[in-house]
Amino acid sequence: MRNYARRTNLGLLCGTSMATLVLSMNAMAEEVPVLLSEASGRVTLLDRITVVSRTEESALESLASVSQISGEELERRMATNANDIFFGVPGIKVYSDGRPAVSNINIRGLQDAGRVSVIVDGARQNFHKAGHEVSRMFWLDPQLVQQVDVIRGPSANTFGSGAIGGVVYFETKKPDDFLRDDENYALSLTGRYESNGSGWTTSAIGAYRFNEAASVLGNIVWRDYGDYKDGDGSRVDNSGFDVLSGHVKGTIRPTENSELTLGWTGSRDDWSSTATRNYRLDSDTFTGEFKISDAEEKWLNLNIKGAVNSIDLTQTDTGRRPGTSGYDLRTTSFDIWNTSYFDTGMIAHELTVGGDWVYDDFTSNAASGGSDTYNPTGTRRVWGAYVQDKLTYDWLEVVAGLRYDSYELEASDKNSGDRFSPRLSVGVSPFSEGVLSGLQFYGSYAEGYRAPNTSEAYITGGHSFPGFSFAFLPNPDLRPETGKTWEAGINYKADGIFDAGDTLRLKAAYFHNDIDDYITIPTFPAIPGSECASLGHTMCAQYQNVYAAEIQGFELEGRYDAGRYFAGLGISVIDGHQTDRDGVRSDLTTIPSASVTLDGGMRFLERRLTLGGEVQFNRAPSGTTFAEDYTLVNLYANYQPNENLRFDFRVDNLFDKRYVLPIVDVSDGMHAQPGLTVKLGATVRFGG
Repeated sequence: MRNYARRTNLGLLCGTSMATLVLSMNAMAEEVPVLLSEASGRVTLLDRITVVSRTEESALESLASVSQISGEELERRMATNANDIFFGVPGIKVYSDGRPAVSNINIRGLQDAGRVSVIVDGARQNFHKAGHEVSRMFWLDPQLVQQVDVIRGPSANTFGSGAIGGVVYFETKKPDDFLRDDENYALSLTGRYESNGSGWTTSAIGAYRFNEAASVLGNIVWRDYGDYKDGDGSRVDNSGFDVLSGHVKGTIRPTENSELTLGWTGSRDDWSSTATRNYRLDSDTFTGEFKISDAEEKWLNLNIKGAVNSIDLTQTDTGRRPGTSGYDLRTTSFDIWNTSYFDTGMIAHELTVGGDWVYDDFTSNAASGGSDTYNPTGTRRVWGAYVQDKLTYDWLEVVAGLRYDSYELEASDKNSGDRFSPRLSVGVSPFSEGVLSGLQFYGSYAEGYRAPNTSEAYITGGHSFPGFSFAFLPNPDLRPETGKTWEAGINYKADGIFDAGDTLRLKAAYFHNDIDDYITIPTFPAIPGSECASLGHTMCAQYQNVYAAEIQGFELEGRYDAGRYFAGLGISVIDGHQTDRDGVRSDLTTIPSASVTLDGGMRFLERRLTLGGEVQFNRAPSGTTFAEDYTLVNLYANYQPNENLRFDFRVDNLFDKRYVLPIVDVSDGMHAQPGLTVKLGATVRFGG
């Protein structure tokens, strides 16, 4: 059971911190109002440079389906976990099976086992545990994040092997994000409260600039949440959690054209999945990045990243089979690339050449002794190299790339493979004047390559239910998955449509993804004399390559901002199926609901006060047997009386709708999402 005595003390600590904030705010009330930069003008989405671009382009300029969530948006959403971060982003859903402490990301109907590459400051989040709970686990507190970039589909093949679904890249805060130009130091304190689960959050950020060449930032966040209630008012047992997260990042500039960044991010997370099963997750991520360019930033733009990510999961059972199991994953990664800018005649080139290497070392210890056979101890090495050229000629833009991947698995047996994966994108901007001058059409084709993990290839052991049992069989000959995605889309940018200061940004795309050798785990009758029959089981289960999977859909993301008022629209429609070797077609169980998200609001009091709301319509996919259509309504407001003070207010699920995401695993129970939730927050800042 969770330590509720400690939880109560921490709640008092958070309450004391909130009171301190209020007293500090009163002391600052007489200051002359000076607005924060985010509130003093419009915040235009899709225009910021994305981390997932090797050539410093914005999401709108990318010939791919790219979205970005800024730090300002994270504040407005008052995100508690990853589920909140991506609300309304087309093509992406996050679920936790009633356990908000951990998250699994689904992009375009693909999830689990590294199909979506999750990266924090260059560090891969590869932890995967087979079982009834969420299999892909990671925790990164939203308070530590500066921005999040999402690229859907395998177009991001410069970010390593495996991302046939896409890439989610989290960039944590660094000193320059927090310190203002005229500051040498600053401190920020945040207190928040959530009604559903009586959740408290306390966060502190501090930064110091030693000189123009060196600065450091530290951030600590404590969250203490109880069990939440769903839309019917039913308490979701064991949905509470305690998390202590921390982050340190320092930047050194040895020369005018070079920069070294070192960072650490960690968390200590406690939660329960049942009354007799408790978890503790300890994660530590160490990252380093070095950038150097020539004086003209033309031929030499070299980036080197290295990371070590250690995740230790302890599972303690106190039921009829008491004991403690451990699951440890250490991921070491290295990434290097250089981009050169040059011209050949009238064609401009942005040539990127790079490579990456990732090593996963996984160890499991079962309560009964030895390795957990469902999650066998083993290693995985994945490495690759690539070349990509972005060619621009007036109205024509072409991105051509080729990637080579190689992998090796080692547990009770060995498995290896390699492959070349191409990418070709073509963009056309046919109009040079008028309201259509910002319109671009593009088409792309990209392939991705995902190696199986050790659990998929080497899982063994029996599993029993009353009157029914089956055995897991290993499959060391399991083949990698290959994703082949066609995409056609438009990018549109316009300023001054109805008045001199308004802006419109729009991205839309249709995609079709064919996945060869798609890996799934069917069950089948035990053949007399077979391994599982000899063990007394009636059925067998084994990860296998089905013939193919096919996913297609449409996505749209748009934003209009006129200063005084703003509006946004997100649309995501996805459909998919799999076909086995006998030609039998069935629905994919990982297809999310189709959704339409409307967002809009107004700014008052010289844009110090923002009031807005969100409406999201969700239609359950045809293959689900338990999820239904649902509509969510959210409200939000923030008020910034001066540059050092901010108040936030938000209501999620205003009408207390009960709903279940269709992509969750219900084999261990069906958990609905949180019902009506009211969030209150305040931030105070000091600097000099």
